[in-house]
Amino acid sequence: MQKITITGCKSLRGILQLPPDKSISHRAVILGALSDGKVKVKNFLESEDCLKTVRVFKTLGIKIEKKDPGELLIHGNGLAGLKKPARPLYLGNSGTTMRLLSGVLAGQNFEVKLTGDASLSKRPMGRVIEPLRLMGAKVKASKDNNFAPLTIKGENLKGIRYRLPVASAQVKSALLLAALFARGKTRLIEPAKSRDHTERMLKYLGIRIDIDGLKLSITGGQRLRAKDIYIPADISSAAFFLVGAATVASSRITLKSVGLNPTRTGIIKVLKRMGAQLEIKNRATRNLEPGGDVKIGYGGLRGIHIKGDIIPRLIDELPVLMVAASLAKGKTIIEGAGELRVKETDRIKSMVINLSKMGARIEEKRDGVIIEGVEKLHGATVKSYGDHRTAMSMIVAGLSARGKTIIENTECINTSFPGFLKTLKILTFL
Repeated sequence: MQKITITGCKSLRGILQLPPDKSISHRAVILGALSDGKVKVKNFLESEDCLKTVRVFKTLGIKIEKKDPGELLIHGNGLAGLKKPARPLYLGNSGTTMRLLSGVLAGQNFEVKLTGDASLSKRPMGRVIEPLRLMGAKVKASKDNNFAPLTIKGENLKGIRYRLPVASAQVKSALLLAALFARGKTRLIEPAKSRDHTERMLKYLGIRIDIDGLKLSITGGQRLRAKDIYIPADISSAAFFLVGAATVASSRITLKSVGLNPTRTGIIKVLKRMGAQLEIKNRATRNLEPGGDVKIGYGGLRGIHIKGDIIPRLIDELPVLMVAASLAKGKTIIEGAGELRVKETDRIKSMVINLSKMGARIEEKRDGVIIEGVEKLHGATVKSYGDHRTAMSMIVAGLSARGKTIIENTECINTSFPGFLKTLKILTFL
């Protein structure tokens, strides 16, 4: 069991180039494999989860070459180019791979079994299974038809009209991918706007998809054009450094070429509302994904109310925002974030337990937390609970704490941010 010890510091200074976006990396492999021709993916995230997606599509008969670090050449074989695997597909801890792949496999002419580790096998899959069945796919699951392993038998799918019960980019993406194989038009309605990387990449690769607010429609049978894909730095990875600089006195850092997709910038809006000194420079757009350099400095934070439509835009960043709220003046309320309970761990519970050990005044609610900020946290021994975002959030908490903070079971960080500590050490600790 790997442990990391963090000692509080006085200041963070420096310029960082962060890892590529995890969500976009998954989608680049999936849509590249379904394209008609060769797709070069530049700045690919070589994390455990994303590499699981690469291995899966290799097993499904797609040739994928690694040309240089972070560069893949995918020999796309079209919508009908996948082959039945000789064995079940093991997806490790990657919920993104399982849910999005389910949409692709629903339209194939073979049967395949999807398995995962103990953590992935506890994450709900019924929200994907139900609409795929409505489209005509045959999907079997365990434990009340809600959990992996899944057995999917592809069928001739038909377009449906479906209102998503939760704002989930993974569910939406699975259905958009299945819709490529379906007869007629698929119409989806979201309860709130979730991240739209799939829609942007589909458009970039030549697919017509109509979007009107929370309504989307796509007609099946369209072909994906092979085009190069560049992946910006991951704003979810940036969040840890943004909060670190905002909570450690006298800090000033710059994060280069960060993805600034509007469906992902909730973390920036919230930190600004809390009083962080944050600005964006050198804005640019590549393959329909906006990006830019983010500069942030320490500024005494204040508590705010976080709820409503912004929650899906920062769901992965809420654990580290709880760290920021613990050090903000006044009260922070986070509500409507029940989705945190069905991630790699129950992130509400894990963060409440850990931050309480460090002296935070934090109260657990059904779908969020109430936090009364304190002047200083103190070092303690805390746990990752096998969750990468919990682990990295507690490392950030340790940066501004008195004494030493020990985070246990940190191997999970490699699922999204291999080299996190190495990147952190690039900053000057004063």
